[in-house]
Amino acid sequence: MKQYKLKINGNDYDVHVNNVDGNIVDVEINGSPYKVEIDREIKQSKTPTLVRPEAVPSTDSHPSVAKTVSPGMATSGAIKSPLPGVILSLAVREGDIVKVGQRLLVLEAMKMENNIDSDKEGKIASIKVRQGDSVMEGDVLVVIE
Repeated sequence: MKQYKLKINGNDYDVHVNNVDGNIVDVEINGSPYKVEIDREIKQSKTPTLVRPEAVPSTDSHPSVAKTVSPGMATSGAIKSPLPGVILSLAVREGDIVKVGQRLLVLEAMKMENNIDSDKEGKIASIKVRQGDSVMEGDVLVVIE
């Protein structure tokens, strides 16, 4: 758990604190184990754990993860925003034929420009954003047929 090097009255000690349970502490001093009782209970500080939502790829067709699509709309060809930002430019128009890896638009997020590329081939069915629009993570940007 924790390790200390102590010097008491000129003598060096290697102290390993193995376990703390209430006011009983299991320590090992210079290789010898001891159970030490402390006059008060020690409250261990807990390190908070960060819980982040599961990342959903833009090609996910499961309707329960669609954040901004109306319930009746198919989401199999929806390209979603990977993070919040502002649309800087659009590289395609409705009706254009796109290939895998072709740039669809540029999204500015955290002062960085992010290219949003197509991950499937098809025809642009609709573009849900315009230049200058602010988008949130998971918002549908483009729908490809």
